[in-house]
Amino acid sequence: MIRQAFAGLMVLVSASAFAQSETPEKAKTLDELLRMVQQGRAQESREHREREQRFAEAKTQQQRLLREARQQKQQLERRSDQLEGVFDRNEIRTSDMTETLDTRLGSFKELFGVLQQVAGDARGQLENSVTSVQFPDRGEFLTELAVTLGSTSRLASMEEIERLWFEMQREMTESGKVVRFPTTVITADGEKLEQEVVRVGSFNIISDGKYLQFVPETGNVLELPRQPQGRFVKTTKNVFNQQTGPIAFGIDPSRGSILGLLVQAPSLRERIAQGGLIGYLIIALGALALLIALERITVLGIEGRKVSSQLKSDKAGDNNSLGRVLRAAEAHQNADLETLELKMGEAIIKEAPKLSRGLLFLKIIAVVAPLMGLLGTVTGMINTFQAITLFGTGDPKLMAGGISQALVTTVLGLSVAIPTVLLHTVVTGRSRRIIHVLEEQGAGIVAEHSEKTADAQTVAS
Repeated sequence: MIRQAFAGLMVLVSASAFAQSETPEKAKTLDELLRMVQQGRAQESREHREREQRFAEAKTQQQRLLREARQQKQQLERRSDQLEGVFDRNEIRTSDMTETLDTRLGSFKELFGVLQQVAGDARGQLENSVTSVQFPDRGEFLTELAVTLGSTSRLASMEEIERLWFEMQREMTESGKVVRFPTTVITADGEKLEQEVVRVGSFNIISDGKYLQFVPETGNVLELPRQPQGRFVKTTKNVFNQQTGPIAFGIDPSRGSILGLLVQAPSLRERIAQGGLIGYLIIALGALALLIALERITVLGIEGRKVSSQLKSDKAGDNNSLGRVLRAAEAHQNADLETLELKMGEAIIKEAPKLSRGLLFLKIIAVVAPLMGLLGTVTGMINTFQAITLFGTGDPKLMAGGISQALVTTVLGLSVAIPTVLLHTVVTGRSRRIIHVLEEQGAGIVAEHSEKTADAQTVAS
């Protein structure tokens, strides 16, 4: 049993010793097993010695590296101490030199501060001026001068100060000139064309009958997509075509703001279109009232002249109302007084509708026009409140359409009603004047016939 246990132990030891071997040998006898165990022990001892030797060499190398790292650390610490000393000395020297510089500059420091401020203000003014179309290179200089003087302690040179003064003086000089020069203009269609333009001081830049707009951000000259109305465009043509002599021209001292308001102002046709359908109906009523009034004024004027001629004539004619009334009196001159009076009244009443025709319609239009304007006002306010309900009150442009309709229809209604009332008064006055003449002549004929009848009765009695 002991021998068998010893043999098993030897097998285990040999297996552990030769586990790394690719082709381990198998012991056939106990002697071979003993020999293999001895060889494994010898090989393990040799490997242990080699490993210990490698560990010793690595430890030595690590100690050497540690010594070198400590030496390098000491050198860097000494270098850091030296640099800190140099930094402290330089800081003290910089402070002394800055104090010396401030003392020597004195009032010059304030001068260059003012120069920086002036350069910044001049840059903003000149970049937005239309003179930059003709002198486009000055903005870069002013920008560089303002930035460098503010960010560094660099002092401006005499050449820079003189150029700043020159640019400001040139801007003042050019603001009083009318100059013609060629430049690139971007049309309303987006096409770039080389055109001749006229610059009116620092206020406006124009072409042949057109106002142009200078965009400082891009440096481009744009043709306004919409020009001002009326006399403003006529003046641009005069300035562009006239070579010498004074010319009436409206300038824009706000550098484009007033011109922008004039461009955005709607024309008469656009304002009428803002009134919508109700606005067009009011205008149609106004046109109809005007036609009726003109027809009545013309007819009554002709009739008035004929009546005046009839008053001077002894013969009654059929071409005027007074003549027809007189013919009726002549036809019944032998009738009794009551019959003659009734016939004269009948003749006058027969002529009255012809003289007062259309007056009632003018009166109706004068009353209906403001009511239609009020209707348009209510409709426009309804549209406004609908826009407020949907989008709120954040954007006033959404409510502008309804408010425009409300105000435009009111204006149109009053614009039609007021002239219609005046025309109705004029036409009514002329009609009543003629009717008054007819009534006066009729009453005179009746009175004359009554006197003749009374005289005849007196003579008969």
